[in-house]
Amino acid sequence: MKLQTRILSLAVLSTLPLMAAAQDEATALDQVLVTATRTPIALQNSISPAQVIDRAEIERSQAPSLQDLLRGRAGINLNNSGGLGKQSSLFLRGTNSAHTLVLVDGVRINTGDLGLAMLQDLPLAQIERVEIVRGPQSSLYGADAIGGVIQIFTRRNAGQFAPHLQLGAGSNGLREASGGFGGSGERGWFGTDIAYQHTDGINACRGNPITFAGCGADEPDRDGYRNLSMSLRGGYALGDAWHVEGTALRAEGENHYDGYYNYSETLQQVLGGKVRYTPGARFNLTVSAGRADNESQNYNGSTWLGAAQTHRDTASVQADIGVAEGQLLSAGVDWSQDNLDGSSAGYGVDSRDNTGVFVQYQGRFGAHHLQANVRNDDNEQFGNHTTGSLGWGMELDGGFRLNASYGTAFKAPTFSDLYDPWSGVPTLDPETSRSANLGIAQQGDGWRWGLDVYETRIDDLITYDATTFMMSQVEKARIRGAELTGAITVAGVDISAQLSHTDPRNRTDGSAQFDNWLARRAQNTARLDIDRRFGDFRAGITANGAGKRYDDAANTVRLGGYGTVDLRLEYAISRDWSVLGRVSNLFDRDYETVAWYNQPGREYRLSVRYQPN
Repeated sequence: MKLQTRILSLAVLSTLPLMAAAQDEATALDQVLVTATRTPIALQNSISPAQVIDRAEIERSQAPSLQDLLRGRAGINLNNSGGLGKQSSLFLRGTNSAHTLVLVDGVRINTGDLGLAMLQDLPLAQIERVEIVRGPQSSLYGADAIGGVIQIFTRRNAGQFAPHLQLGAGSNGLREASGGFGGSGERGWFGTDIAYQHTDGINACRGNPITFAGCGADEPDRDGYRNLSMSLRGGYALGDAWHVEGTALRAEGENHYDGYYNYSETLQQVLGGKVRYTPGARFNLTVSAGRADNESQNYNGSTWLGAAQTHRDTASVQADIGVAEGQLLSAGVDWSQDNLDGSSAGYGVDSRDNTGVFVQYQGRFGAHHLQANVRNDDNEQFGNHTTGSLGWGMELDGGFRLNASYGTAFKAPTFSDLYDPWSGVPTLDPETSRSANLGIAQQGDGWRWGLDVYETRIDDLITYDATTFMMSQVEKARIRGAELTGAITVAGVDISAQLSHTDPRNRTDGSAQFDNWLARRAQNTARLDIDRRFGDFRAGITANGAGKRYDDAANTVRLGGYGTVDLRLEYAISRDWSVLGRVSNLFDRDYETVAWYNQPGREYRLSVRYQPN
């Protein structure tokens, strides 16, 4: 496995000189990025390292899940506990899994009890694009954004009314169906979608009931998963200055596990609405509100064991003012309230609210770009926290660009951290961080590459202590890393390469775990995507690799590195109909990203798609 990941890393590195030297007639259109500044900018002008995955790339990848789409991308470590639909944790730039803020259409979906985003329950069939911004963003978004922000936009509809449909089946009893319709007119747009995914699954866990390792059970059966999702969205221009829009996403799931909890029924629902007032080119006012619901009913067989229900209400007002040519001032107020009123855990506190006020300045002076943010959050439990960031970019000859940034961030302990009956510690303090990033990038006609290096220092990092079975705080953690990315289109072949190195360490003086790796983070990850169209055919390959990691803070449980290869084919039967086939884990590699939890072997998937062009 170690050799495989090294080979993949070398393969990624070998493509990067081509990206810096090759010239091709293809010219990539500038992608728009919203998340890095809370205003639309060109992706190439972002001072924060960022990536956009659009609907075309989602469909081209034939990824079966959001986790599969994100795996191996720059800065991302992704762990999964047993296959499709099972709990997945995302570590962005080596920070904790609850240190990445996840938004759906601008609405925060990290749960109030655990602080995680249930990525496994967000179906790709409902997603239009994904924006990934790496590095601290608390100065714009408040708590939770120590590692960065991932924003998911549900599907949009443009042009005349049109339906779409996709049906598929595959290994391990996979059945899939999705479809919808929508369109836009002179003043408005609308759309609706429904998607269904069902798998018989694999044996998720090979736990030991004597030592309580893994899931603490030996149940060699299939652990299935079902997800039924629906979305509805629309917008309308009331006049030249006023625009309203609303979105709704609902995903219901059934999930089978091994262990004490072996079955759950889940619900994830996101509602959002916006009113935008734009009387002129230099002023924009946006008022938005949303609600995110995460619910689960947990069972052992037919015996009900408890429920977890979290609800987060949010509201925001943001004004964007063009103070001069190339200079934009943004200011706003965010309010949120978390409630756990439907949970059965018996937490000592089950609600709290937070109010954040922020100001941002963006300026362009010739070849120089400047971004400065400051924000104060008033948390009902933990009082005031002020965060800030400063970023600078400079364009050079030859398509080069330099970026430098520094930012602070914080995260309030979750309700589970504080009040879980078995592991909670009510005296935990908020986590705080300081991060610096230096980057260089170059973009030409049909190619681009970028290199970012960073360091993050976290104080009072919250972790789980496996020796005491309680939450604890690491006094200090230090994370250093580098990300090398690139893409090129040459001779009709699209190549994208991403290579990440992360060194996440416990740096608490006097600790028995001093200089240990933070748990479940691989130091090295790599991803290589190659696609080529041959007339009505399209073929592609994705190679993913990750180095070793430790499953525990003591670094006694080592998980070996791995490498996988996925193949995909697409054939256009006609202008509107296509047949798609995918082979995942082509070489049937056996690996784990969480100790004792299995990953699928070789899997096949075949589907047919109707999409008017």
